[in-house]
Amino acid sequence: MISQMSENQINYHLVILKELYLEAILSGRKRIESRFMKTRHSPFGQVRPGDRLFLKQSSGPVCGTATVSAVKNFQNLTAGQVLEIKQQYNHHIGGADKYWESKTDCLFGLLVWLEDARQIEPVRIYKRDWRAWVVLTDKENFGLLKMCAVKPSK
Repeated sequence: MISQMSENQINYHLVILKELYLEAILSGRKRIESRFMKTRHSPFGQVRPGDRLFLKQSSGPVCGTATVSAVKNFQNLTAGQVLEIKQQYNHHIGGADKYWESKTDCLFGLLVWLEDARQIEPVRIYKRDWRAWVVLTDKENFGLLKMCAVKPSK
């Protein structure tokens, strides 16, 4: 299910990243975060310019934030289209060939342009599921929204 988002409301997201990619974002070397999936699920269609991201290291703490400057959603992808996305955007994504090879059977894709990436004091949260991207809500925000005193979408 995809939640309804208000046209002008900023939404907040928890993005789980391998340490290599997290460091590349925080250093400014990686300017686009990509997500590809076989079925349509979060975060596809749920990210907009102006949204804020909390960046969490896989099996580690939340240690960064970024703002979404642009988003591009893809659906009904073919292997050839995935490789075209690689050619056009990989210089800002930084995916290895193995990463792209593993995505050629995905039907949906999402590119998220990042700006204002910043390192923050590490914050440990209690998250025990396998989701690599969580759209934060009043009910599920891991206490992160208290850090910036904001209200997420419902």
